Amino acid sequence: MKFSITGLLITAGAFVLLSCTSNTASVPQQLPTDTLKIKRMDTLSIVAVGDIMIGSAYPSKSNLPPDDGKHSFKAVDSFLKGDIVFGNLEGCFLNNGKSTKCKDTVGNSCFAFRMPERYAGIIKNAGFNLLSVANNHVGDFGLKGRTTTTKILDSLNINYAGLQSHPFCIFEKDSVRYAFCAFAPNENTVSINKVDSAKQLVKSLKAQADIVVVSFHGGAEGARFEHVPRRKEIFYNENRGDVYAFAHAVIDAGADVVLGHGPHVTRAVEVYKNKFIAYSLGNFCTYGMFSLKGPNGIAPLLQLKINSNGDFLSADVISVRQDKINRLRLDPANGAFNKIKSLTNIDFPGHNLIFSGSGRIEPKKNP
Repeated sequence: MKFSITGLLITAGAFVLLSCTSNTASVPQQLPTDTLKIKRMDTLSIVAVGDIMIGSAYPSKSNLPPDDGKHSFKAVDSFLKGDIVFGNLEGCFLNNGKSTKCKDTVGNSCFAFRMPERYAGIIKNAGFNLLSVANNHVGDFGLKGRTTTTKILDSLNINYAGLQSHPFCIFEKDSVRYAFCAFAPNENTVSINKVDSAKQLVKSLKAQADIVVVSFHGGAEGARFEHVPRRKEIFYNENRGDVYAFAHAVIDAGADVVLGHGPHVTRAVEVYKNKFIAYSLGNFCTYGMFSLKGPNGIAPLLQLKINSNGDFLSADVISVRQDKINRLRLDPANGAFNKIKSLTNIDFPGHNLIFSGSGRIEPKKNP
């Protein structure tokens, strides 16, 4: 069965891209309600991680990993399995070119990330099928970098969103229709600071999909900013958003899962109106010029379970860590899980969550 909606082709299938808009309008046209009559699965699995940047050839190829990125996810690939496997693509795919944001093109002081285009296949083969491109590095190489990145993701059938030119996508897997949108405070991305517009987009997507996933790149950066402050976060004179208010607003509008990244450290989690929020998933797989000291070097790999209504059932936290020599590996000390537990207890007292020693988060049962 096919529907032609504002130039978008919608096709039923096991895992088929339904709509990824290329115009600058933020709100998609609502589909007829009878298109939503589909078989729902009882439990859906969403695997979610934070920043991914597996090596940049700029300003020097010395910032590429010694195995050319081939084994970037080797330590965790058995955990990257779910209906959705999500990450934040912290940079663009581009084989050549200079960045206008960098005055120093000789030394190693420029934070502009250009992953070789072949690295996209490594991310695809690891299992990722949904990526945010709403962040401060997707535009490091201008329009060419953004365009090349989106063309490559399209060619690999990896769903993505977050650019003004591509604010959302809708896709289907196993007869469940998902919508995804992503936000950031950065140029050419869908703004995290325009909350009313974000709510309007999410509400429209919820009318078309069973499950709406929202991602944001927001909040100040580094170990001094592990807590969720419940106010606007200004960092380097830039408004990085009020991530607490934003997350609650998009859930009020219909979002089922909210996944945050940007601070480069792990932050607390929250369940609001039975919907799961991760306020920052930290640095997941970031080779090269990223600081990996202290809390910057630990991160969660979340294995979320939600029901067909999008309500939170459980989350298994697989703790990982990175350093410059050993790269991404499992963390036997469960640092990310322990950090999430501690921060959630502090930032959201009375949270009604159970943190078990095995690394699981579950809602408390009603008496």
